[in-house]
Amino acid sequence: MLMLDKTDVRIIEMLEEDGRKSYTEMAEELNISESAIRKRVAALSSNGVIKGFTVKLDHAKLGLNTVAIVGVDVEPDKMLGVAQILCDLKEAKCVATSTGDHMIMLEIWAVNGRELNRLISERISRVEGVKKVCPALILEKLKE
Repeated sequence: MLMLDKTDVRIIEMLEEDGRKSYTEMAEELNISESAIRKRVAALSSNGVIKGFTVKLDHAKLGLNTVAIVGVDVEPDKMLGVAQILCDLKEAKCVATSTGDHMIMLEIWAVNGRELNRLISERISRVEGVKKVCPALILEKLKE
C-alpha cells in the first residue's frame, strides 16, 4: 500500500472538490511550490491513486430525466460475460459486480421511463444468462 502524507491527502481532497483547480491555487493554499504540487499529482497518477480526471454531468440538463439503479441476476457461470456486455451499454454510467440481492448493479440514465423500460426489456433482459432484472428509480441524489 502506498503511503500518503497529509499534503497528498489534501491535494486529493482539493481535486475531488474541484478537478479543475489549478496547481497554483493548490500551492498557495498549502503553502508549497507549484512544481511540488505538479510532482505530487504526477506521482499520485503514476502510482494509480489518481486514475483519471473526469466531468460530473447534470443528467436532467442533458434530457436524461430518468435515472435508475438496476439489479441484474444472472446464471453464476455467465456473470463476468454478462457484466462485460452490460459495460457496452452507453446508457450504463456504472456497472459493478456485487454481493447481496443482485449479482450485477447498473446505474442507468434514460430520457424517460418508456426508454428505460425499452432498454430493460429489449436489451438487458435478452442478454444470454440474465435471469431477472430489478430496476429502482432514483428520485433525488442527495450526495455524489
